[in-house]
Amino acid sequence: MSVQNLYNLADRSAEDVLTHCERNDLAFIPWFPIATGNLARPGGPLDAISTDHGASPAQLALAWLLRRSPVMLPIPGTSSVAHLEENVAAAEVELTDEEYEALADAA
Repeated sequence: MSVQNLYNLADRSAEDVLTHCERNDLAFIPWFPIATGNLARPGGPLDAISTDHGASPAQLALAWLLRRSPVMLPIPGTSSVAHLEENVAAAEVELTDEEYEALADAA
């Protein structure tokens, strides 16, 4: 079983649902997983960290979700192979503890 709710780096209003999924070993599929809002603006927290990693803000948003919870299963939609490859490469991005916390605190 799984649950799908709006959840991303910029909008974590479904945090209580995610917690329930974690407690009950249910997959959580975040809807609109690569939304970053103002966090990706020039000079914003995603902008600086993406430069350090050579990754896009969308990749960092996915990397953050993957680190956030073991039940997280982001499925970003795409219509191009290039974006699919970029999304898959996000699994290779390893955020430091400081980067993860900075992004968590930024929203």
